[in-house]
Amino acid sequence: MTNSRAKPSHTKGKRSSPSSRLKGKKRTSSQPPAKKPPSKKPAKGKNQPPKLPKGRLFIVWGLLIAGMLGLGWRLYQLQIVEAAQLQKKARQQQTVSLRPYIPRRSVIDGQGNVLATDRIVYSLYAHPKLFSISREEVAEKLAPILEIQSQELIKQFNQRETGIKVTTGLTEAIAQQIQTLRLDGVELIEHYARFYPQEKIGADVIGYVDREHKGQAGLELGQKRLLERNLLNLYIRRSGNGAIMPAFLPDTSLGFDDLKLQLTIDLRLHRAARSALQQQLKKYNAKRGAVIVMDATDGSLLTLVCEPTFDPNEYYKSKVELFKNWSVSDLYEPGSTFKPINIAIALDAGVIKPNSHIYDSGAAVVDGWNIYNASKQGYGSISIAEVLQTSSNVAMIEIMKRLSTKDYYRRLLQLGLNEKAGIDLPGEATGSLKSEAVFTSKSIEAAVTSFGQGFSMTPIKLVQLHGALANGGRLVTPHVVKGLVDGSGHLHWKPDYPERKIFSQKSSYEVVKMMETVVSEGTGEPAQIPYYRIGGKTGTAQKAGPRGGYIPNAKITSFVAIFPVDSPRYVVLAVVDEPKGANTYGSTVAAPIAKSVMEALISIKGIPPSKGGKPITPKKKALD
Repeated sequence: MTNSRAKPSHTKGKRSSPSSRLKGKKRTSSQPPAKKPPSKKPAKGKNQPPKLPKGRLFIVWGLLIAGMLGLGWRLYQLQIVEAAQLQKKARQQQTVSLRPYIPRRSVIDGQGNVLATDRIVYSLYAHPKLFSISREEVAEKLAPILEIQSQELIKQFNQRETGIKVTTGLTEAIAQQIQTLRLDGVELIEHYARFYPQEKIGADVIGYVDREHKGQAGLELGQKRLLERNLLNLYIRRSGNGAIMPAFLPDTSLGFDDLKLQLTIDLRLHRAARSALQQQLKKYNAKRGAVIVMDATDGSLLTLVCEPTFDPNEYYKSKVELFKNWSVSDLYEPGSTFKPINIAIALDAGVIKPNSHIYDSGAAVVDGWNIYNASKQGYGSISIAEVLQTSSNVAMIEIMKRLSTKDYYRRLLQLGLNEKAGIDLPGEATGSLKSEAVFTSKSIEAAVTSFGQGFSMTPIKLVQLHGALANGGRLVTPHVVKGLVDGSGHLHWKPDYPERKIFSQKSSYEVVKMMETVVSEGTGEPAQIPYYRIGGKTGTAQKAGPRGGYIPNAKITSFVAIFPVDSPRYVVLAVVDEPKGANTYGSTVAAPIAKSVMEALISIKGIPPSKGGKPITPKKKALD
């Protein structure tokens, strides 16, 4: 095959043979040249992906597989291993914890009179920059309603331009008066506050709550578990944007109920006791006083009054020391009011009998100490009842000497002199009794204890011990809480109070009969009530100092009564601390208080005259 092409033949009518046409692939001039088909084998190095080395390929695949495995492992950790923890975090982020305010339970006395309750009050705020009238005009309008001087209000308004808290604790009636003024820039904020409608009456028992609604004294502190209802946190679900999800709202009544805390206190008797106590405190310019009335059958307290006291609605205006009930929290030496307890100990021990006689010389020397009767005289041979009538210290020493100091100390421990009475009020003090080693080492310890000195207790503890004499020997627990009642007065819960036997029934009965002669023939004569049989014991004790010894010219006068003797039930104790002036004894200062309280109790409870009761028989008595 040559590269030159044959020239076309121009001879007319002459054809070339097929063989000649095929040979050399010659074409006629009228036909275009045939195109060569494209080569199936591409040119080397063009349009071909580069080949990777096998090592790199394995590395890429390895990285992909490792990534997938790592992702799978992390998913396993999130979904399986850490699932519980993550779900907890998610719930915490989606859940809102709320503690809605639920009013405290009301406190009522034994007759249903309200002593403490929650009520809606208002706080008044001022925003002077929003006043549409002058500050002086706003002050003039508010002053008579708030009972605040207008100049004082103007002074407050000038402090700043907004957010001035003018006053708080406004009643709904006052708030309505302010609203009718339609003053711009004056705002009333509603909230709950504790309210004590009886004011000072019962404050020494109830206590108070502070501005944060927390109990700080009395029952408000000691019984907060009963007063705060069921304070549970509520948990509400919310969506991603923070909106509350209605489907997840709690199906609950928020623990609200209509139960009230009912006390054993009788408000009528409480008022009478307070009035009688105040009268004697004023008469003798005394430091303070207390009156306690207990039902000895079960230990329920009908009244527990301390003076001076405070108004729980305005507790911040009172001294801190007034917030405690000193008849529960303070110790004192009971003096002669403890003598009936010692007589019961001696009777139970068998060292004396009800008809025994003791010789009283008027003076005794014990371990070098001279001891005398309060009257500075001796009474000769006297009966056990006359020992109490005359309140003989010397005779009491002779009686208790018949009991070994070790046995005497053991009996004092059985009475719980080194223990609390167990009252359901906070801050009760524990009695102070010397150690057995000290008590038994010197005769003087037992001697002074025989007439109620050398140890100390709370007034409520003394009432508890005399309650055991009244009820046949049972040491009941003094208490003020009766239980939780509903609006219809039905009792839903009541506490259980322990009791134990400390005296025989016979000895208790004999001592109460002896105490009756103290009122009818002895130092307790000022407590007589015509035709009622009353047992009692006066007491005038030196006042112990805070660092030992006794405070010069300071005394505590007291009188304890059990009545009616024919059916002993009530124990009444009146204590007056540091009366001043002449003739200040238990018989002159405290006994008249107890008499007034018993007269009120007779009227309130409808106690009939005693069988065998006699009219008053005044006689000249020894002082104590």
